[in-house]
Amino acid sequence: MPTQTTIPETHLDAWRSSLNAHAAMTRRIERELEDAGLPPLSWYDVLWALRRAPETRLRMLELARAVVTISPSGLTRLVDRIEAAGLLRREACATDRRGFEAVLTGEGRAMLRRMWPVYAGVLESAWVPSLSEREAGVVSAALTRVADAA
Repeated sequence: MPTQTTIPETHLDAWRSSLNAHAAMTRRIERELEDAGLPPLSWYDVLWALRRAPETRLRMLELARAVVTISPSGLTRLVDRIEAAGLLRREACATDRRGFEAVLTGEGRAMLRRMWPVYAGVLESAWVPSLSEREAGVVSAALTRVADAA
């Protein structure tokens, strides 16, 4: 039988608000990208993780840890689609011939440049005006602590 726990209402409200904000922002970004004829946010997430990586390449396991918009189990199929579009390529890992690395292509960099203004436009219209600089810092610090604790 589960034990009875008491979670403060303010913490439950904060949890629900974070879920609702994430869902609303993600839906809006997805809609705007689709309206612009661009790939979904999950593609941006993969391409951005590669763009930030040393030599714009990551082992598949590292990529799964870096991508936040899709589960690790769905990542392989997503990478297949992005590779078929020519935005990344898979190469055998130089240090472990059993493993593969995803590598950002020039076309992938170009796609990031096309997607960013749409993504940034949503952030500028919905996220930035909703939080003061101080509030943004508090939210960032708090959510980082939660992520670290999880």
